[in-house]
Amino acid sequence: MTKINEIIKQPEGRRLEFKLELPTTAELAKSVLAFANDAGGDIYIGIKNDTREIIGINEDELIKTEEKISNIIHDQCLPVILPDISFINHNGKHLIKVTIHKGSTPPYYFKNKGKEQGVFIRVGSSNRQATADIIEELERQKRNISFDAETVHLKPLSDINFKDFEALFNEKTGEKLSIQTLTKLELFQTISGEKYPVNALILLSNDELRKQLFPYAKIECARFKGTTPENFIDQKSIDENVSLQAELAYQFVLRHISEGSTDYQGVFRNDRWEYPILAIREAIRNAVIHRDYSLTGKDIKIAIFDDKIEITSPGKLLPSVDFNDMESGQSDIRNKILAPVFKKLGIIEQWGNGLKIISQELQKYPEISLDWKEPGIAFRVIFTKTNYSAKVEVISTINTSEKTSEKTSEKILIIIENEPHITISELSEKIGVTSRTIERNIQKLQDNDQIKRIGPDKGGYWQILKKKHKR
Repeated sequence: MTKINEIIKQPEGRRLEFKLELPTTAELAKSVLAFANDAGGDIYIGIKNDTREIIGINEDELIKTEEKISNIIHDQCLPVILPDISFINHNGKHLIKVTIHKGSTPPYYFKNKGKEQGVFIRVGSSNRQATADIIEELERQKRNISFDAETVHLKPLSDINFKDFEALFNEKTGEKLSIQTLTKLELFQTISGEKYPVNALILLSNDELRKQLFPYAKIECARFKGTTPENFIDQKSIDENVSLQAELAYQFVLRHISEGSTDYQGVFRNDRWEYPILAIREAIRNAVIHRDYSLTGKDIKIAIFDDKIEITSPGKLLPSVDFNDMESGQSDIRNKILAPVFKKLGIIEQWGNGLKIISQELQKYPEISLDWKEPGIAFRVIFTKTNYSAKVEVISTINTSEKTSEKTSEKILIIIENEPHITISELSEKIGVTSRTIERNIQKLQDNDQIKRIGPDKGGYWQILKKKHKR
């Protein structure tokens, strides 16, 4: 009894559906197929899906309804799906529970439509016809092969440019990226005596094939003014190889959130970021490591607003991962070749530790809530300031702008002290702001007699006149 009372409080979603009565043949089959192709799920019949009122089914109809359900699933679905059908008596009202387990031989589809038109997947609380990309991914799941392990035959391994990845690998591991290491990491396959890269190596490379095959394997970052995505203050497109993307995106976030002092212990000030930055870092890493690179036309998006940070990654949440149980140490992997490489590079510190880190860091920030959604074929995490007030938005924007400008000026001084011949565009790239922002800050530094331009725009250099000391 108690269990049903708890279940009806839950929203319909990836693993749960309520029906007042037995749905039509097509509707039931779609739900069954979608659950089997995804994480599995339960269908409760006899409950209003809008009000959650338990109406029940006539007791005399239970056996007949059970037979209808079994026949619909048997007649409509391929490969064979074996449901668990049970009866529930709740305060004298009879319900039917249909449990569909995650299938081991996807894709599951309508017999009369075939694979091309008959595959359905679960997206939130709805059932959608699967695209060709999704069907291919389901086929790979059946073969226990990840997309990043598939071979690319367009170029032999010897012609692939992955020098930046090679240098990073050597720096982070102390090892050379030899043929033996590439073999161990399964970054190429030998076919008819010729070595060819797999998708993972292309994603890690600087080769022209990466932009040709994966033009959307990038991160689009934006800082918006206010709480809606209307006007942006800054934006950056990160399209380097995937081993560098998480760190660059993390640095973008740090540039656009505040680090303020919270209290003093004696004479020492304790600085605290406005968001749990370790949790943000893990969410970004997860977005890069677990995104579905087989989906075309989709990139990772990081949106920073005055009241929240959203991180959206292409691909549905893996069926075995549950964000409602973040302390359990979940370690399911979508990209089975990239993940071990990221672990060697230190991007992954320990298997299954990411969600636990996020959960533990959030405990230190009671004013920040974590929500997650699946908008279409994507997964989004949202870090929200629960105590945000729109009344302080204007003041906050002004203060943030002033602090950001001051930090930018300090960075400019540090850089030109070491690189006096640096250009405006190079400063813009190094600091990660627009050239107009650099020009504005340089003008302020010149007005304050802190720097001086010696010589022409081309061929000249910067001279520091005096440094602004903090009080």
